Amino acid sequence: MSVVRDLRVLLRLPDFRRLLSVRLLSQCADGVYQVALAAYVVFSPEKQTSPAEIASAMAVLLLPYSLVGPFAGVLLDRWNRRQVFLYGNVLRAALAACTALLIVGSAPDWIFYASALSVTAVNRFVLAGLSAALPRVVDTERLVVANSLSPTAGTLAATLGGGLAFGVRLLGPDSDAVVVLLGALLYLGSALAALRMGRDLLGPEPELRKPRLGAALASTAQGLRDGLRHLAVQRSAARALAAMTVLRFCFGALTVTVLMLCRYAWADTSARGDGADGLALLGLAAGISGAGFFAAALLTPWATARLGPYGWTVLCAASAAVLVPALWLPFSPVPVLAGAFFLGLATQGSKIATDTEVQSSVDDAYRGRIFSLYDVLFNVAFVGAAATAALVLPPDGRSAALVCATAALYAGVALALARWNRLARGGRCFT
Repeated sequence: MSVVRDLRVLLRLPDFRRLLSVRLLSQCADGVYQVALAAYVVFSPEKQTSPAEIASAMAVLLLPYSLVGPFAGVLLDRWNRRQVFLYGNVLRAALAACTALLIVGSAPDWIFYASALSVTAVNRFVLAGLSAALPRVVDTERLVVANSLSPTAGTLAATLGGGLAFGVRLLGPDSDAVVVLLGALLYLGSALAALRMGRDLLGPEPELRKPRLGAALASTAQGLRDGLRHLAVQRSAARALAAMTVLRFCFGALTVTVLMLCRYAWADTSARGDGADGLALLGLAAGISGAGFFAAALLTPWATARLGPYGWTVLCAASAAVLVPALWLPFSPVPVLAGAFFLGLATQGSKIATDTEVQSSVDDAYRGRIFSLYDVLFNVAFVGAAATAALVLPPDGRSAALVCATAALYAGVALALARWNRLARGGRCFT
């Protein structure tokens, strides 16, 4: 396979291997830590978790990406990137260890969330730094392949970390702190892996003149405004982003639904039940959804070559509009787990198609700013969905109204994109 061949070529580059090891350990730790937080917030036997508490947890995990992300690059262009990986991961290890102590000490929720928020905020700098450092360890000819394979490997590492956390968590109901400490150790391992690279290998070049920090931050804000103005002109990209935002909202609402079903409807919630069976089902749902993401990575290049980005997104959204009510409304484990696969495929397939459409229709000078806005929309939509679900869902997660409303949104996206696609045939052809 060409992917395997490309990976072998890249792995012959020692600096790429070292940078990749930092990414793999860091994102594996992310997977462990995020599952640990979810398990503690949702599945602790002493907690009667509500949809509102789940929405709060998701806000903690995702909003830092939206708030910090657009401005992270300004600081990364001023700080030594190798040192960002070293000190950032050491800081995250220390903060994760503090989170474990808060769990053991049954600290108030606001202190727990503040600790978790700090860990995820630092994560934005590490991930952005990994992307910024990649051209320093890979030549231009192989950069496109490295940009494709490196984040994919990181996502797989995060999935593996999540599976590892589920496995440790199932050993006992009081193992949340142990799982968090495992994440802390992996963060520390990522920091030590960064030491294998030269201090100045990853840049930035110290002699390059940089604007003052305040001016750079103001310039970033102005750049985001310029990106919005550019989207007003590039209607194709704006429509694709709007559609993806709605699809991400739907995915978030159904994710919270599955969480509540696993916690209450499908778990042993008797006095003697510790919720382990519900947690196992959640882990299975996450794994099946991940398989759908992987299937989307395989199918989307073939599908977009035949249908175009818009056409493939129409098919994904239309399929979800049909399958979501058919599989979710029984509120039974087997059909919902099957639906998790198709939902993962449709969501990731649409995202890949949206990425392609934005990359091809946006001017290169604006591409970075547009993707920063894309990142904000992507995460805010998910948190907004969790907040909406908190208002609508009953404690056991069984809400036919929410499922039907989600299906209607999927259908609306499919119809709108199909219409835009037909209109576009008079100008630039998407399919």
